[in-house]
Amino acid sequence: MLIPFGAAGIGILGLAGWSAWVARKAEEMVPPDGRFVDIAGARLHVVELGPAHAEGPAIVMIHGLMGQLRNFSHSLAGRLAEDHRVLLVDRPGWGHSHLAGPRPDLAGQARMIAELIDRLGLVKPLVVGHSMGGAVALSLALDFPAVPHALALIAPLSQVAERLPPAFRGLMTPPGLRELLSWTIAVPAALARARRNAAEVFAPDPVPRDFATAGGGALAARPQAYQMGSFEVNMATRAMQTLVPRYGEITLPVSILFGRNDNVLDPARHGERTAREIVGARLTLIDGGHMLPVTHAAQTEAWLRAVLAGR
Repeated sequence: MLIPFGAAGIGILGLAGWSAWVARKAEEMVPPDGRFVDIAGARLHVVELGPAHAEGPAIVMIHGLMGQLRNFSHSLAGRLAEDHRVLLVDRPGWGHSHLAGPRPDLAGQARMIAELIDRLGLVKPLVVGHSMGGAVALSLALDFPAVPHALALIAPLSQVAERLPPAFRGLMTPPGLRELLSWTIAVPAALARARRNAAEVFAPDPVPRDFATAGGGALAARPQAYQMGSFEVNMATRAMQTLVPRYGEITLPVSILFGRNDNVLDPARHGERTAREIVGARLTLIDGGHMLPVTHAAQTEAWLRAVLAGR
């Protein structure tokens, strides 16, 4: 009995060591781009673009599940930074941001974003949330309504999801098991399925060849990304069940952009239904998939500029 146990232990240690090596290589491929800001419970990695004293509201961009701030800087943020102050942030526990306490739920992340906005002296910014970042933005609007000027939600998670997209089903693991898997089979599985998962998330749009580096995609193949992703997919249902009934409380302007062919979140459920439930919310549909800030940057920029202009 001792020999098999010892072999298993050596195998686990080997996988853990290899996973740590892969994580280091991913961080070499996608190093930090900005600076770090300490807030309660986290050290957030932020990138600031554009003129510091630009006219009009600043733009704060919050990325989605298994993402990081280069999801925005790949194609979109530079366009807006020509004449706006733009802040990109790795959400707590993602990218190069580090947690100094328990993993935060949507409300906890909204509190951290609100503190970051205050710490940076931003006054009434436009808060842009993509996918899971949209859920964080909605929580921010509900719990800290005086912080944002308006919300611009791109393919947001805004309802209780009926199904988990195939690319994320491997994240459905409970605490304890997720930590073990993250250091053993999660990284090999992520690398083996990387192209397939990316194709599913981007579909029907093509995945840019440089997305692993310029888009930050390589950082998803790390143990900590698996742990945070597993936490969020398990947390999201409960959190959205609390959030959705409160949409009638939202009074600030909300605009939603969805790709008609989104393969991750249903535009009818998370776009049309949410637009009906938030007073005055406006929905815009364009041809495209889930990763609109990367694959349809020009149309997304035009939509955001219309939102900024109040159109």
